[in-house]
Amino acid sequence: MPPAAVFKAEQRRDEHRPMISRRSFFAAALALPVAAQEPRPFRWPAGKRAAISLTFDDARVSQIDTGIPLLARCGVKATFYLSPSNMTKRAEGWKQVAEAGVHEIGSHSYSHPCTANYRFARSNALEDFTLARMEADVERGNEEIRRLVGVKPVSFAYPCGQKFVGRGEKTQSYVPLIARRFLTGRGFLDESANDPQVCDLAALMGIACDDMDYQQMDKIVQAAAQEGRWLIFAGHEIGKPGRQTTRADALEQLCRYAADPDNGLWIDTVERIARYVQAQQSIK
Repeated sequence: MPPAAVFKAEQRRDEHRPMISRRSFFAAALALPVAAQEPRPFRWPAGKRAAISLTFDDARVSQIDTGIPLLARCGVKATFYLSPSNMTKRAEGWKQVAEAGVHEIGSHSYSHPCTANYRFARSNALEDFTLARMEADVERGNEEIRRLVGVKPVSFAYPCGQKFVGRGEKTQSYVPLIARRFLTGRGFLDESANDPQVCDLAALMGIACDDMDYQQMDKIVQAAAQEGRWLIFAGHEIGKPGRQTTRADALEQLCRYAADPDNGLWIDTVERIARYVQAQQSIK
């Protein structure tokens, strides 16, 4: 068929198609699915902009000798994830912390297993663990903490921030195990504060604060505050600059800033903030 004839045939077919009125067009458009609305901003209590939790791992001696007095001067509460093997070095000190009820006592497992890629963990490697062995380790850690300080932990920190056991095709996450036994599980060496709207309490993000000066800490705080997030700092030793050490001078500046009501921050233990976040998430 010549091109002109094809064009005329298409014209005749178009003439017999029903016309769609403007009213029908808009009615059809309104019937289309509406794009998901932006979630409402998360409402922290008392009009706060964001939340901060200070956490420290391993029951280091400097946490008792330097950290607890520093936090007391600033009126700030923190969460300490204890390793039973280290607790005995300051057993009476940790018992006093637990009895005072100011700070939270959490668990950091019994034997602190990490990947075999770390030389110190070669004989206690996660790659050689099963879920059953990990469960036994976690339970033993809880029992030792209860025996030494009389507390049943509700918060857990993953050793080295790693959440797996096994290797290759047999690798498994032990996050579900922690979710069944604790209110929260905190990671380590993460790159973001937690979004309280959607964060998984069993896999919270923890940002390392060791080796930072106050300006570096404050930059992270301001970013979290701008987005209304829950920032969890994770440290080890507390004192003068050194390996795996949260600088005492920077920590004190941070505590005083965060505790000042004019700055709109809620600084508290992981458990207290987690229970608030959990309640807000359940309202959805």
